[in-house]
Amino acid sequence: EAVTVLLWWEPFGRPRRLADCRRHYNISGCRLSADRSRFAEAQAVLFHHRDLARHGPAGLPRGSPPRPPRQRWVWMNFESPSHSPGLRGLSGLFNWTMSYRRDSDVFVPYGYLYAPPAPRPFVLPRKTRLVAWVISNWNEEHARVRYYRQLKEHLPIDVYGARGLALAEGGVVETVSAYKFYLAFENSQHTDYITEKLWRNAFSASAVPVVLGPRRANYERFIPPDSFIHVDDFPSPRLLATYLKFLDKNKPNYRRYFAWRKKYEVHVTSFWDEHFCKVCEAVRAAGNQIKIVQNLATWFES
Repeated sequence: EAVTVLLWWEPFGRPRRLADCRRHYNISGCRLSADRSRFAEAQAVLFHHRDLARHGPAGLPRGSPPRPPRQRWVWMNFESPSHSPGLRGLSGLFNWTMSYRRDSDVFVPYGYLYAPPAPRPFVLPRKTRLVAWVISNWNEEHARVRYYRQLKEHLPIDVYGARGLALAEGGVVETVSAYKFYLAFENSQHTDYITEKLWRNAFSASAVPVVLGPRRANYERFIPPDSFIHVDDFPSPRLLATYLKFLDKNKPNYRRYFAWRKKYEVHVTSFWDEHFCKVCEAVRAAGNQIKIVQNLATWFES
């Protein structure tokens, strides 16, 4: 029988056409809806954290009890703890979590590598430039801006977005593919918080990511150790700059960062359809057991 997944709020209040899960993701028996009159029949209700923080717990469904016994309430969030206000006071409300964290009930990363049945030959685009960085939210307090300021003393960095150049016609991937390196710097450093800056801006553009985020070991849970450069690999921004200049002049060493492409392709998760369909798939797989998320804030901030 089909599973109905209800979006209590459409993310960021933007209405959208909901995907056909079967056609797009090969997940059958799903009905996605934003129509609150279907609340009673929904097997799962999705609550997007940013909208929950805006409306407050008073905006949650009311009733006695508020949640029908077999229904799952799913807390959905893809921002890091640093950018997730209002986590306190949400204990005991939700049954499942959905986020980029590997230990979520429904784990949906920003991207992943997969081994295709027949690997396609990888062709490295022509590289005419050295280092690019695309940034929309410029904040002098962020570790990434502080690191950039030190790094740019030692090598040229082309900045696009908030404080820099305009992106080319085709957007980020088109622009970055002319560069050898991309600064995949996260806005905050947290477990598993590895966003499209790595998956789309760097990997899809075939630039070597220079990452600033969680520790190297955390990245290596998701991607091969020789597919990226971590700022922590170097005692100082100056030494990182020296290494990037060395790779710029040394083609065989540079090309080693693409060896993994012989085996893997990159999947960039598409917001938000893939997320909604994944919940439906999880409901179908879960059977009847229902649990409660007791300490949401404690878990998410850990």
